[in-house]
Amino acid sequence: QKDVNWPLGWPVGGYPGPQGPYYCGIGADKAWGRDIVDAHYKACLYAGVNISGINGEVMPGQWEFQVGPSVGISAGDELWVARYLLERITEIAGVVVSFDPKPIQGDWNGAGAHTNYSTKSMRNDGGYEVIKKAIGKLGLRHKEHIAAYGEGNERRLTGRHETADINTFLWGVANRGA
Repeated sequence: QKDVNWPLGWPVGGYPGPQGPYYCGIGADKAWGRDIVDAHYKACLYAGVNISGINGEVMPGQWEFQVGPSVGISAGDELWVARYLLERITEIAGVVVSFDPKPIQGDWNGAGAHTNYSTKSMRNDGGYEVIKKAIGKLGLRHKEHIAAYGEGNERRLTGRHETADINTFLWGVANRGA
């Protein structure tokens, strides 16, 4: 797979069936690379990383893992250790991991780091108002944040495939397009 530069499980130079059945999918025709994901999960547990979940993503061959809940700086430390372990495991498996936000162009979802954050006041009674105030502050610096989030997000944040347009700050409750 490392010499091919094509997603794991996809026909070389070709495409699988359309996205849909792969998200949280099971079965050899939907969940390509589970052996790697399971090895990564176990390595994280062994290393003391507070990993809390894994799942197949919308685009086949793409996986997500969740680190946390963690407090303070340990969240970043654990994420870096988890990424290092993933790189080592894929190296052993002869597969190249990609953190590209839109590894395949076309009608496929991209991938982005999802960071969930809260303070005690956000979790207390009336916390929703505190959350809305914090979101408002994030919106004021949207362009600065986008500029710091890494290269390639303009290919992912198009307003399609469960994303907002890169130039538009959106938020919402249960809104996968925000």
